[in-house]
Amino acid sequence: MRTLNRALAAAALIAAATLIPTDTGMAAETERSVSVSATGSVTAEPDIATISAGVVSEADTAKEALARNSATMVKVIAGLRTAGIDARDIQTTMLNVEPRYTQAKEGRPSAINGYRVVNQVRLTVRDVKKLGEVLDQAIALGANQINRIGFDVAKAETLKDEARRQAMANAKRRAELYAAAAGVQLGPVLRIAEDVRAAFGPVAPAARTFAGGVPIEGGTRTLEVEVHVTYALR
Repeated sequence: MRTLNRALAAAALIAAATLIPTDTGMAAETERSVSVSATGSVTAEPDIATISAGVVSEADTAKEALARNSATMVKVIAGLRTAGIDARDIQTTMLNVEPRYTQAKEGRPSAINGYRVVNQVRLTVRDVKKLGEVLDQAIALGANQINRIGFDVAKAETLKDEARRQAMANAKRRAELYAAAAGVQLGPVLRIAEDVRAAFGPVAPAARTFAGGVPIEGGTRTLEVEVHVTYALR
């Protein structure tokens, strides 16, 4: 029994010894690194526009206000589809029925004197040069509420790839500069992290040529990528 216990103890010591690193120089080497941040960017003109268009109707009763609103909204949607807006690019975002009140005065409380209905749709226009025409058409069909215009780039992810390449090239150049200044050599990449930002820049001349009576300027969009890269040092 004592012999067995001694054998087990010896085996445990051998196993523990194998977990202790013997090359302390290698451990120190892996701690030598440099971390840098760099950016890359591309600029593009928006080729997609989104806009909220709606109809506001009022009447003495909720039923009448809703009926008036629905009739106009059906006309607006049908007209927009005829004008070339695909069904998948028309999405209802609000339908609100609320009472309308008189103003309280001379100690008398306010009272309901009618109802107000708001129906809004979100339109995606895939040819921004026709955005002015679409707005004119929507208003001519009965839309009396227009807001929340936005612009985007359809191939933004593909364009960001060029910004990523620029960012990595800038990061490597910066890391090599630091390594040379420190009298060491740049080793392999240990870690890469990315931040992506998008911002609108000044209005480009080409963005002023949207057709239609409504003046719309889409500007330009800058897609910027920031990378945080850690390199080993030799």
